[in-house]
Order: sequence, then C-alpha cells, then structure tokens
Amino acid sequence: MITFFTVFLLIYGGMHAYLFVKVRSAEMLPPAMTVPFILLLLLMVFMPLIVRYAEQHGHDSFARIAAWAGFIWMGWILLFSAYALAYDLYRAGVSAFEIISHRDLSSLVAGPHNALLILLGLSVATAAYGYSEARNIRTENIQLATANLPAGVDRLRIVQISDVHVGLINGEEHLHRVAEAVKKAEPDILVSTGDLVDGQVCAYNGYAAILGEISPKYGKFAVTGNHEFYAGLKEAKCFHDDAGFTLLRGQRVTVGNIITIAGVDDPAVRQLKLGPTAHEKDLLAGLPPGRFRLLLKHRPLVDKKAIGLFDLQLSGHVHKGQIFPFSILTWLYYPVQAGLADVGGGSMLYVSRGTGTWGPPMRVLSPPEVTVIDIVREQ
Repeated sequence: MITFFTVFLLIYGGMHAYLFVKVRSAEMLPPAMTVPFILLLLLMVFMPLIVRYAEQHGHDSFARIAAWAGFIWMGWILLFSAYALAYDLYRAGVSAFEIISHRDLSSLVAGPHNALLILLGLSVATAAYGYSEARNIRTENIQLATANLPAGVDRLRIVQISDVHVGLINGEEHLHRVAEAVKKAEPDILVSTGDLVDGQVCAYNGYAAILGEISPKYGKFAVTGNHEFYAGLKEAKCFHDDAGFTLLRGQRVTVGNIITIAGVDDPAVRQLKLGPTAHEKDLLAGLPPGRFRLLLKHRPLVDKKAIGLFDLQLSGHVHKGQIFPFSILTWLYYPVQAGLADVGGGSMLYVSRGTGTWGPPMRVLSPPEVTVIDIVREQ
C-alpha cells in the first residue's frame, strides 16, 4: 500500500505541477496569487488521503464534502493533463515539421494564453459530460446457448452488477438507480463481481437495504474486489450480509440443481497478507455434467489451468478505463476490458464496464452498466 500511495502521489503531483507550469507560461497567474495557488494545488494532491482519514475517523459530513470536491477536481485534472499532453505533442510535431520544411507554421499553433483557455474549456466541458454519463446506467443484454441446463429449464437469467463502489460518492441516489435497473430485469440470480463497497459503508444507514429489497428466485451472490480489502473486510462483509448477498470466498454452491456458482477472492487478499487465495482449478474440478458452471472473479484475468472447467466467468474491475483516454492504458494489461470473449475450451468471459465509479464521479466513453445474461437451452 505504501508503494501504491507513493506512486500515486508522484503521478498525481506531477499532473498538478504540469498545470502550474501551463498557468505560469500563459502569464495568467498574478504574482500575489502564486503562493495561494501552490497551496491549493498541494491541498488537492493530498485530498484523497484527507478524505480517507476523515472517513475512517468518523467525520462523515466533512469527508463527503471533501470527496465531492476532491474527486471532481481529480477527474477534471486527469482530463486537462490528457488534453494538454496531446496539444504539446501536436505542437512538438508542428515545430519539427517547421524545421524540416523551413516554413513558418506558427499560425497552426495557438499562443500560451489562448491554448490554456482552449484546454481549460475542453476539460471542463468533458468533465461535465462525464458526470452526466456516469449517472446514465445502461442495460447490456447477453444471451448464451448451452447444453448444460437440466431438463425442464429453458432459460436462466443472471443479472450482474460490478464495481458499484458504494461510499461517499455513490450513495443512496445511485443505489436507487442500480436497484431500479436490476428489478426491471427480473433476475433469477443477482451477482456482484467485486468492489461493491468503497469505504465505511456500514455507517450509512439504509444503503444496504436498497439492494436488500431485491429478491431473485435463486438468490444473490458476490465476490470480493480489491476495494473490499482496502475498506476493511469486516465492513465489506457487514454490507454484503445486510444487502442479502452470499459472499463466496474460495467457495462454490449449487443452486436449484441448475447452476454451480464458484467465487474467488481478489488477489488483494494475498497482497495485503490477509489470507490465501483459492486455486480456481481445484475449486472447479469434479463438477458433475449437466449443470451450468459460473465463475465469479473480480479481475478479468483467466487462469489457463481452469479453462474448460467453467462455462462463463463474470468479471469487472477495469471500468473500461472509466475516463477515456485512460482506457488505452488499462487495455495494455487487460486485453479484454469490456464485453464478451471466447477464451477457448468452451469457456466464455464477460467483463462489465462497472455499475458505479471509482474516484471521480465521471465516465467518458465508458457508461455504467447492469448486465442481463440469459442462459438458454441449446437447440
């Protein structure tokens, strides 16, 4: 965790230094405002840590206000940095071509003052769009044909939520939108593929009850994500229990003699030295034929040794980058960062874009989703 926070502060601090340089070079910062502006930037760099400290020590009202201010700022400065970097690369390309061609191309480049105004306008407009997109939950419909349904069962509907991140930002209003979308889908089974919680959620009376009102025919099942361990496993288990989810931690259950659901802990449990993780191959081995085999796993990485032992793996975690162009970075590590993929051996992987947001309450070209998966008998 110390390494993570060190890297985070270096990168995030670098973005703020980048903003400072841009404002100074545009000559838009009066000398008398230099020190206050630096102090503001330092405050915003450390705001995520301030929010976490305030929440852990019971200062909920302050923590909520600070979270909204700090994470909206975070989303905006991420966008500003991306736009500014793209513009600087463009300007460098123009300069290089100018040298090669011996032509004056200064008209193709805006001055520092005008460039900063354009960058500020673009990043603010995109942040506003991203805030709107994050509130617009979409329903994604998937149909999978299988021979692994028992006689008399022609369709099984599984609804997936993932990465809801219930906490200071994603609270009661967002949960009502999630619950409405899930209820409308009329699931037989509801699953959560990790990061349902993100903070001291058991202190928020009534949040779990919103999801607790959903009563699918065959129950509700969940696995841990990394944020369950960051928030504290005790808090996470409390919320899952109150919301009516069975938390599968290296366990499998057979439901209605129709489907076997297996779930594994996120690797964060091992990284934080909170316990071992189950081997998927061992967990899935020896399942009788004729029942659909569902694997719940937070991160969309497929264990090659387990291919062929499950019919469908449901995952999340990646948020499809959440804010473009950061989806390019997540794609480098997670080749399947959203949607359905055939991983071979009769096994499929579906990766949700997530149902909430982490950090900035924004999504750009990655709308939140509730996924409806219809498992139907193969004709």
